[in-house]
Amino acid sequence: MEPMSVLRKATLAPISLAVLLITAGVSACTAGGSTATAASGAGASTAPTTATASGGTSAASGSAAPAGSAAIVPQASTLHWQACAGQLAGLQCTSLQVPLNYADPGGRKITIALSMAPATAPAAEQQGVMLVNPGGPGEPGRSLAGDVAAGLSPQVAATYDIVGFDPRGVGGSSPALSCDPNFFTGVRPDYIPANAAAEQVLINRAKSYAAACEQRFGWFLPYETTVNTARDMDQIRQAFGVKQVTYYGFSYGTYLGQVFGTLFPSNVRRMVLDSTVDPTGAWYADNISQDYAFQSRIEAFFAWTAKYDSTYHLGSTAAQVQASYYEIRAKLKKTPIDGPDGPMVGPDELDDTILLGGYLNAVWPAFAQALSQYLNDGSGDGLISQFQEWGAQSENTFAVYNAVECADVNWPRSWAKWQSDTERVYQTAPFETWDNAWFNAACAFWPVQGPAKPFQVNGAKLPPVLMLQGTLDAATPYAGAQDAHKLLPTARMVVVEGGGDHGQSLETPPDTCVQNYLNSYLATGAIPDDPGLVNATCAPTPDPSP
Repeated sequence: MEPMSVLRKATLAPISLAVLLITAGVSACTAGGSTATAASGAGASTAPTTATASGGTSAASGSAAPAGSAAIVPQASTLHWQACAGQLAGLQCTSLQVPLNYADPGGRKITIALSMAPATAPAAEQQGVMLVNPGGPGEPGRSLAGDVAAGLSPQVAATYDIVGFDPRGVGGSSPALSCDPNFFTGVRPDYIPANAAAEQVLINRAKSYAAACEQRFGWFLPYETTVNTARDMDQIRQAFGVKQVTYYGFSYGTYLGQVFGTLFPSNVRRMVLDSTVDPTGAWYADNISQDYAFQSRIEAFFAWTAKYDSTYHLGSTAAQVQASYYEIRAKLKKTPIDGPDGPMVGPDELDDTILLGGYLNAVWPAFAQALSQYLNDGSGDGLISQFQEWGAQSENTFAVYNAVECADVNWPRSWAKWQSDTERVYQTAPFETWDNAWFNAACAFWPVQGPAKPFQVNGAKLPPVLMLQGTLDAATPYAGAQDAHKLLPTARMVVVEGGGDHGQSLETPPDTCVQNYLNSYLATGAIPDDPGLVNATCAPTPDPSP
């Protein structure tokens, strides 16, 4: 999928599934061609209260382990922490060795990189370890510990050891998966093939990437799965010496949470799932669902831009703005914008950048301005800047994204099926469909054959779970999130009606209603108590102004 991760860059917030942070490249919960790392910035939030939240809440029975209890608060941890450096400054860092292959726990080991924002509340008030994950698959997770600590109510954050981690194969973990470091160098072939020959170029590119992954990391690929990452999480729990952990995941991280909760339900104290993946569609069907949802979101961006035609001069209707976009795309295909080292922004790079507008609307003004400058003033500086900020891909994230999704479940191995499905969906949803197909195309040729069916999620034994979901989310569409809800009978969902951002909590500016539900749950275990699949509702944050 487009990377399924939440965007948490300093200015706001590619996977794919294929979108989503990025994850992961451009597609899936993580996104076609882009890295969606965070759907919303970590904003300050209100103190825990349900006063302004719609609907009532009830305390979760059995969810409050005694404060200070050895069951949840680390007292015999085997981890040795030191101050983090660089972009992680202010956190504590360490690493943990885990089995490469859990069927051979005494065999080869790999290393998981960890970070922590330690609890600062008195020992008697502490609530133990909270593992956090931003999505992907393939998105680095250590910086999220600081984002969560800053985004929660200070009183709530102080009670948890908030722990981020780079999942196996990612970032600071070892090995860090990389198949073709030059895969995203320069301007790439147009995602939308003009003819059979152009399509074959892209097919060959996908085949070559899969072959490079096998050549460089064939020993690692069979074990790069969501199930094994969930097992790594339980190794982290054991290293802290606690019986239960809290988990807070976004986007693909919600799928990881569903798998973790199915495998280890008694080891979960609380769980927050923000922007939830449909586990029944992993991963081919989920990608197609994304294509339709991203079309709606990009059309919302076009409509917003048209509303401010006096500012941007790209058209006074959504259709006119869309025409302007495709005029720009055609110009870039003919003559890409040069960067310091040669051609930098062509049609793919444009798509990868603007795709992020489907993840969060806070980028809309900057995107509209950059498009306007290029079309009306002939200046590519804005598009270069936005590409560098939002569209540029991490090959490590892309490699892990593919490795996880291709090994989690078997994909169609006939390119004819991919082509037929993509052409069909493209007729209705042209913006992201081909981009998303190529972002995942290596899975048609992947050396690892995944299981025939997706992992079977079963949340029947979990404690109460809090789900947060926007109805217009593109990376993890609302209908799929409700499919997940049905498999998680203890879950209660807060629905942001008309919310299109990918990631509803920790937004900048914060959605006070969502934050109240989040803080109350993490403070006391309280959950909304309305019946059905919509257990509480919140209004979205307003669209930006130019």
